[in-house]
Amino acid sequence: MARAPGEIEALIALMARLPGLGPRSARRAVLHLLKKRTLVMEPLALAMARVAETARDCRVCGNISDDELCPICADPARGKGVICVVEDVSDLWALERAGGFSGRYHVLGGTLSALDSVGPEALRIPDLVDRIAGESVSEVILALNATVEGQTTAHYIAEALAPSGVSVSTLGRGVPMGGELDYLDDGTIAAALAARRQI
Repeated sequence: MARAPGEIEALIALMARLPGLGPRSARRAVLHLLKKRTLVMEPLALAMARVAETARDCRVCGNISDDELCPICADPARGKGVICVVEDVSDLWALERAGGFSGRYHVLGGTLSALDSVGPEALRIPDLVDRIAGESVSEVILALNATVEGQTTAHYIAEALAPSGVSVSTLGRGVPMGGELDYLDDGTIAAALAARRQI
């Protein structure tokens, strides 16, 4: 069986690591890029290099930005009294696409998992507790995935924030058990935000 040159095989192997791409899909994507070198591949390579150089985590919420503050944290029109806690940046972007939330966010960077040795210090939970103490926050919405790990993390955060007296709520019905925010439609996310409840 004929094989692609070494550099192309290395590119295919790297592409196959991306979510949703296996070896066959990665091979097709690379072949498409090679056919469209000038129109697609070269601009893509330049854009990836720029993003690799400039992308950073927002120092307040953990969103991805090209500045010290992300556009949401830098926007004075965004309500400071409500913080929506999410597992990953993809969940933040899903909530923003739904357009039903005008407050600010806090990205944890994962969920608690005893099996994977992920404790509160490995996540941005201490940063959240400090944020609540330093800002005038009236409500924290826990918009975590409806998985065992997500629910465990939600209960841990609710207990950690209890001394602060802040109201803690979670997404209402509409997010199925085992569902992940990034895969839900915008209407379901908006309905779940509107129907949030106290923990």
